Amino acid sequence: MESALFPEDVLERKVCVVGSELVENYTVYIIEVSDGEHRWTVKHRYSDFHDLHEKLTAEKKVDRRLLPPKKMLGKNSKSLVERRQKELELYLQTLLQQFPEATPSPLTCFLHFHLYEINGITAALAEELFNKGEQLLQAGEVFSLYPLQLYSVSQQLRLAKPTCCSGDAKTDLGHILDFTCRLRYLKVSGTRGPVGSSNIQESSLPFDLSVFKSLLQIEISECSSLQIRGLSSLRSSLATLSIHHSMETMTSILVPESSEFSQWEAEGAESGCPITAVIPVWRNLTTLDMSHNGISTIDSSVKLIPKVEFLDLSHNKLSTVENLQHLYNLVHVDLSYNCLQVLEAAHTRLGNIKTLSLAGNQLQQLSGLTKLYSLVNLDLSHNQLDQLEEIRNIGSLPCLEKLNLSSNPMCIIPDYRTKVLAQFGDRASEVCLDGQVTTEKELDTVEVLKAIQKAKEVKDRMSSGDKKISEETRLSAAAPPHLSSSSPPSSSSSSCCSAVAPPTVTSSPSSSSSSSSFSSCPAQQASCPSQEVTSREDSVPPSTLPPVDAAPPPPSFNTNTNLLPADPTQVHQPAVSLSEHTLCGAPTSITTTTTTNTTTTTNSTKAV
Repeated sequence: MESALFPEDVLERKVCVVGSELVENYTVYIIEVSDGEHRWTVKHRYSDFHDLHEKLTAEKKVDRRLLPPKKMLGKNSKSLVERRQKELELYLQTLLQQFPEATPSPLTCFLHFHLYEINGITAALAEELFNKGEQLLQAGEVFSLYPLQLYSVSQQLRLAKPTCCSGDAKTDLGHILDFTCRLRYLKVSGTRGPVGSSNIQESSLPFDLSVFKSLLQIEISECSSLQIRGLSSLRSSLATLSIHHSMETMTSILVPESSEFSQWEAEGAESGCPITAVIPVWRNLTTLDMSHNGISTIDSSVKLIPKVEFLDLSHNKLSTVENLQHLYNLVHVDLSYNCLQVLEAAHTRLGNIKTLSLAGNQLQQLSGLTKLYSLVNLDLSHNQLDQLEEIRNIGSLPCLEKLNLSSNPMCIIPDYRTKVLAQFGDRASEVCLDGQVTTEKELDTVEVLKAIQKAKEVKDRMSSGDKKISEETRLSAAAPPHLSSSSPPSSSSSSCCSAVAPPTVTSSPSSSSSSSSFSSCPAQQASCPSQEVTSREDSVPPSTLPPVDAAPPPPSFNTNTNLLPADPTQVHQPAVSLSEHTLCGAPTSITTTTTTNTTTTTNSTKAV
């Protein structure tokens, strides 16, 4: 497989003049150059050919008579152009045959070998690093390379050729290898579509990163993850990895060996299943940026990046959030512009994060964010949030300081800002909403809204209490009397008394006191000593009267209560006098009469 990606055969180079075109007042010849499967076009007028020939003859490398002579008359005539086109094609073919490997620099530039051909690309890169490499390393700047350049270097290393073919020490491949071994910051940027005037698609070119021994940071874009080799060699050194427009699965980058093993497990992890390989973890990777890709799932490959603190998965195709519970050190997570509709129990996977971006999704509710207690910065802009009640789910987060709700349907609600800030209670002044600091005027409005809300809550509690009392009263009235019983009297009672008329208990009102005498039957008096109980309650001043009990009377009493007088001086305490009949077991009738100057209340209850 590797040999197919990196062919070791020397590619055949061809050149031909395929046409011409008239530009302003001179003729431009169209030259097609091929190097194996790669082809590109170059355009030159005759004067360019003449300059090339002068440079080559000055170096005594070609015969001066090799180039066809210049014509002054009829230079743009069709016949002359067609004849010269064939002559110039023969001239270029002769030069390529004369320099099969060590192509002179003037010819390399003329045919754009330094842009599209392997040897020309590596020679140009080596010369650049010979001149500027040391300064770039000392400055610690990010160095940019194209996939075509990396492909050419990889090809050169695989070919059994000298590191310097042209004889010029500046173009020695060793300058590239020395530079790549010490480089710390690299950016690999491909292009969409063909490169320049060629048919080369950089996204399909394989390249090897194993030549970079000291990389701390790498950014890759517009490259196919399937064509990247040597990433595993960077696991021990890389701290920051960014890759865009290059992948559809996280595994293809984090576990490039996964295609070779059916079952694998991260180094140090315990697995109850049989495995075929143990994959080393990315020991120093703390920042992973995989934004702008086609990722649809957060797969188990994240087990290999346990030290990641910054994770960017924005602009992908995620519909669920999974496996992030393996990243114990996560602090900042960007899941913006995905396909998230619901985020349930986010704290189980994002327990300790401080910054979370969910912008540009399809969220309508926030119930899954209620337990993200360490969250400081939350971006919910460009979602479908239309209910202010959803803010209550995040209003109790103790550390939240920055909240972005812009471009949501709820933003058109009148006084949207103050109503949102009111959900944070006493922390309203600490929250920066939509990038704007809360003003004093908004805080005053928030206090008013809080007071209204508290009053409403108190009213609701009172209303709920009244309903509860009313329900208890209704249930008490519907319950049977406790003193009523259909069971026969006890044997002790029946043996002592039999068929006794019900005694009469009378309570007569008095201005100062009340007395009640028990009239009993003779049989009762014969067996039991007469008992007389007199209860007297002195009048109590109105200021010391006990509060009226709102609880309903016992169900054994039938109550008929009229309104008491407004004047407290007219209130008299009820006087109750009870006389027990000498006959036991007789039904007792108790009559209590309370008299005031204006109102009389009578309660009558019959009990067995």
